Amino acid sequence: MQMSTPMTTPLQLSMPSPSGEQLKAARQAAGLNQAQAAELMGFALQTGSRGGLQSRTWQALESPTDERNMQGPVFAMFLLLTGQHPDYELTPKPPATGTPPAHT
Repeated sequence: MQMSTPMTTPLQLSMPSPSGEQLKAARQAAGLNQAQAAELMGFALQTGSRGGLQSRTWQALESPTDERNMQGPVFAMFLLLTGQHPDYELTPKPPATGTPPAHT
C-alpha cells in the first residue's frame, strides 16, 4: 500500500517589483548597508575603489536613474529574510517525527 503526502496549496503572495526608493527604504529599515544586503541575497560583491566591498548590481537596483528593478519574488524574499514582510514571517519547521533535534 502506497502512502501519499497531503497536497498543500501554494501561497499566493502579492509580489510587485519595488522601485529603487522602496528597495533602499527596506534595506535601511533592516539596518543593512548595500554590501550586506547584496550578500544576503546572493548578489556578487566587488572591491570598490576605496577598498571596501560593494555590489554594483544592488547599487543599480536602488538607483532612481537605472531602469533595472528587483524582481517581485526576490523582493518578497528579502522582506521575509529581514522580518519586514507585511503578511508573513519565516519560522523554523518542527522536527520530523523520529528525527533528533538539530544542534546549533
